[in-house]
Amino acid sequence: MTLPKMLLKKEEEVIFRLRALFEQFGYKQFKMSKFEEYDFYAENRSFLSCENILTFSGLDGKLLALKPDVTLSIVKNTKGNDKVSERVYYNENVYRVRKGSGEFKEIMQVGLEYIGEVDRYATLEVIRLAQKSLEIVSHDYIIDISHMGFVLGMIEELGLTNSQNEALLKGISEKNIHSIQTLCKEFHVKEEMKSALVSMTSLYGTMDDCLEKAKALCLNEKMKLALEELEGVFLALKANGGSEKMKLDFSVVNGMDYYTGIIFQGFINGVPSGILSGGRYDNLVHKLGKNSDAIGFAVYLDLLERYDTPQKEYDTDILLLYEENTDTGALLKAVEMLTDNGQSVMVLRKNNQTVKYRQLWSMKERGLEIIAEND
Repeated sequence: MTLPKMLLKKEEEVIFRLRALFEQFGYKQFKMSKFEEYDFYAENRSFLSCENILTFSGLDGKLLALKPDVTLSIVKNTKGNDKVSERVYYNENVYRVRKGSGEFKEIMQVGLEYIGEVDRYATLEVIRLAQKSLEIVSHDYIIDISHMGFVLGMIEELGLTNSQNEALLKGISEKNIHSIQTLCKEFHVKEEMKSALVSMTSLYGTMDDCLEKAKALCLNEKMKLALEELEGVFLALKANGGSEKMKLDFSVVNGMDYYTGIIFQGFINGVPSGILSGGRYDNLVHKLGKNSDAIGFAVYLDLLERYDTPQKEYDTDILLLYEENTDTGALLKAVEMLTDNGQSVMVLRKNNQTVKYRQLWSMKERGLEIIAEND
């Protein structure tokens, strides 16, 4: 049975298509409970995107938490390792405070994780699937790509403390040039390094335009290797027609604990914040005692609620009127015939003028009759 498209909300249609896409590439669905023991999240708080966690006491007195994150649970339960990789995807709700809302929200996420040896192909596959996921939502999208190795490679040249590095990283993530300059002055950063930080933060555009400029900013082997990886991904995508909507943007960063390599964020026209984010996160896997690497991404489907929600032109394809003496058996048979043909049908005794219809039909003694059309 094919579901009529009109029955699906935008986010529901996207879920079905994303699941089909992920299955096509060998990813298997991961299901989890709505909650985990609170201690698990408390011990790994630095890997969570929000500080607040909804908690409650279980029947045995243990403190439980409504899950604020899915990746942590997947990594905790994964069988993937450096010898055998595991590909999983999920369609789960998480409970967290979304930035700017000030309230807990139930956030619908669909995402995938590749856990195992993350070689060049695995990285490429995940980024390509991120692009395809954005295409499912809208063809009017861009994906910004960065590399934590490149950004941290530059910051490490400054020889600052961790807290100072984090402060600079925050300024970079906000593209706040004034903040970066102020912090550099406060931390006594040399003028040429301040200039390099500002240039790196300001760099934005197509990979073709920006890669050479980024090469000119390389200060050490770590930055050089990061850029080589970015260039390798770009060239492979370019050969397959997937590079046009990719932009280089080193302001796409995260805390120093989480992402370790390539990191990316996806946007679609009409939604003010990123609808997809992901990257490589080996630190988290190692922290949970796994001998593996990992890369993945999540699509935030709650953001689609306000995007491209089509206004239904009609309440029903057919408004079918009948009379008091109409043969109800024949009426039901007629309704089933019409719905079997894929049309929606609403049956009323009288047209109360409140229903928007494409066609107005009547059930007469001699059969069905079209009275009016709005097409």
